[in-house]
Amino acid sequence: MNPSRTAGTNAATGRGQKQYRFSELIAEHGVRDRWEKVRKYFFLRESTYDMTNRCNIRCDGCYYYEGDKQHAVENQSVDDWRRLMEMEKERGITFVVLAGAEPSLVPERCRACFQVMPLGCIASNGFKAIPEDIGYKIHISVWGNDDTSLRIRNAKNLLRRQIENYRGDPRAVFVYTFTRNNIDEVYGVTETLAENGCRITFNMFSSPVGYSGELRHTEETLMKSRETMMDLLGKFPESVLFSPYNVVAHTHRLALHDLFSCSYPRMNHSTDIGLGRSFKQYRTDLTWDRDAACCVPDTDCADCRHYAAGSAVVTARLYRHTGDPDRFKSWLDYVDTYLAVWVMGYEKGTNLCDRMIPPPGHEIF
Repeated sequence: MNPSRTAGTNAATGRGQKQYRFSELIAEHGVRDRWEKVRKYFFLRESTYDMTNRCNIRCDGCYYYEGDKQHAVENQSVDDWRRLMEMEKERGITFVVLAGAEPSLVPERCRACFQVMPLGCIASNGFKAIPEDIGYKIHISVWGNDDTSLRIRNAKNLLRRQIENYRGDPRAVFVYTFTRNNIDEVYGVTETLAENGCRITFNMFSSPVGYSGELRHTEETLMKSRETMMDLLGKFPESVLFSPYNVVAHTHRLALHDLFSCSYPRMNHSTDIGLGRSFKQYRTDLTWDRDAACCVPDTDCADCRHYAAGSAVVTARLYRHTGDPDRFKSWLDYVDTYLAVWVMGYEKGTNLCDRMIPPPGHEIF
């Protein structure tokens, strides 16, 4: 996360509206404290890494098994992975996201990465526990209750197994992906996770390129997802890591690129600053392709509402959110949520803005 411009006048502010100085935006005590809290993490520079092309389950709508990346030859040398991390560190990368197909199948590679680059996250299906000495955040994908997981992920009792593996683990965040068909199920899943002391955040299914299956959202299900997320925020404030602005950004009828302009190389051809210069998405053979590089490769950009994309795309747009205090507070809530989800040891605070604010230059939906 690195806001690409400093705050000042906001180009999205309409004529006749007050132009706020940044000192005015942070004058309120709680807001200033939150700003000071999040700005300490502006040094984070991410890249992502496919650790293996193997997986122990197979899901409908899986991003990994689309495009060319799945066919890369898997480099099995732990020493090569360690050297890659050392080179990444030298070029300024400070945060790694280990994904793949399923990183838990190659713990020795994950461990080598952690030993060199101690800030990061692992995206996992949670079917197999990752050793405790690998101290990354672990994002455990949840696509519904156990009946749904059996139907679309071919995994029996998956939620039960995920909880058994990660109950009480400070690394774990359960990521519930809203699809067109599982919106009502999130209530039972969230209640179960809360009862077991687990934390949950939300994701929106974003179609892979060419996907025409039953999981893709409609405007109706986007709105229903929005209402459900806001309801859960109120009912489970200690367990749900989200904010009203997260809800708006990820359930809007427009995708993230249309709302904020995507920062990742695949949609951003600039190499001057930010992710356009620093981000790489490595395949299992330790190569990368700039034309395909984004946080979730082979997603249909026109349908991308993915939580991982938003963590960079929205947070990088500080300057667009300085037009008024509530919008700035909403942006701070988004960044606070992002850091709590992705960074070990960071605890989310109470949301500063408890209502939904429209994205700069757009309507609320």
